[in-house]
Amino acid sequence: MQQGRASHTNRLLFAEGERASLREVLDLVKLRSLIDGLREQSMEKVMTIKVAINGYGTIGKRVADAVDAQDDMEIIGVTKTRPSFGCDLAVRKGYPLYCTYNDPEKIAAFGPAGYTCHGGLDDLLAIADVVVDCSPGKVGAANKEAYVKAGVKYIFQGGEKHAMAEMSYTSSANHAENMNVAGTRVVSCNTTGLSRTLVPLYEHCGSLKVECTMIRRAADPGDSKKGPINAIKPVLKVPSHHGPDVMTVKPEIDINSMAVAVPTTLMHCHSIVAFLPEGHGLTTEKVLALWGEQPRIIIMNGGETNITTTAEVMEYARDIGRKWGDLHEIFVWEDGVKLDGDTLYYFQAIHQESDVIPENVDAIRALMGTEADWRVSVAKTDAAISAYNGL
Repeated sequence: MQQGRASHTNRLLFAEGERASLREVLDLVKLRSLIDGLREQSMEKVMTIKVAINGYGTIGKRVADAVDAQDDMEIIGVTKTRPSFGCDLAVRKGYPLYCTYNDPEKIAAFGPAGYTCHGGLDDLLAIADVVVDCSPGKVGAANKEAYVKAGVKYIFQGGEKHAMAEMSYTSSANHAENMNVAGTRVVSCNTTGLSRTLVPLYEHCGSLKVECTMIRRAADPGDSKKGPINAIKPVLKVPSHHGPDVMTVKPEIDINSMAVAVPTTLMHCHSIVAFLPEGHGLTTEKVLALWGEQPRIIIMNGGETNITTTAEVMEYARDIGRKWGDLHEIFVWEDGVKLDGDTLYYFQAIHQESDVIPENVDAIRALMGTEADWRVSVAKTDAAISAYNGL
């Protein structure tokens, strides 16, 4: 019996030792988990891209929200030239305000208007990883000097020339070529729209020749200073810049374009004729299926949906809850697509205020080298924007 009790006591002592060792192991596991968690948090902070927006207007305010939606980047400041109603939106969003200029008097002018201005452009660039330039076109060269001097990466919009930026970008065409470069230019709304449908055609066929006409809106909805009123205004420079711009992102596509401005503010419309090589193996249905596999393209049948004009496309965007009525996708009318032998005819509509917005987010990842796969970046960008806007 004593031996039995001794054996039982030994087992208890051994069990207590096991429990003590187990507690020590668990404590070590918890400690290691805590350390790993802190390390991950630290890495997340390191990997958060600090984004400055230079020009908080029609494009800038949209890009700012798209960036703010992402979990791998943050808005560290936006610029305005002077106190104006646009500052109110920035304040409501919690974006720090900076002055576009470094002039102390212009910076000081924000205070009496009720706004806190954190400094001039140089102050903002000093804390940024990358700046998205959304200022009016044709001022990019001067801004680029400031960006290079500050040592920040930069993204211009399509109103600037390719030669000035030295690189151009659209996600589906040349994301890889823009990885880790110093700066780039997101091509114009029309060129972005052309690329979304033409690049997959080129990649399928191996060659492509295109003739297209841009039926352009005369001005943006918020613009009261320009545009034909009771006129149709042809762009007399032939070809228009849109075709050559496509070749800055996909030089293999042989494309010419013409353009005409019409008295509307809603959208652009493209009339496109693409000449496919012999043996392309496509049909009208296969072309539509090919486009259906691409991101940021909406295909609808006008006859079935009664969406037959740009006004109805914009109404559709509002109906599905898009902020500002934006449509980041291009809109292709299914019943306006026809492949006749080797010649493809189609129409598409472009929302000029918003189709380039997600492209800027993807361009940030390319420049910063954080995502090499353009499709992964696009999916991440679009999902985050949808969640941010409650869609």
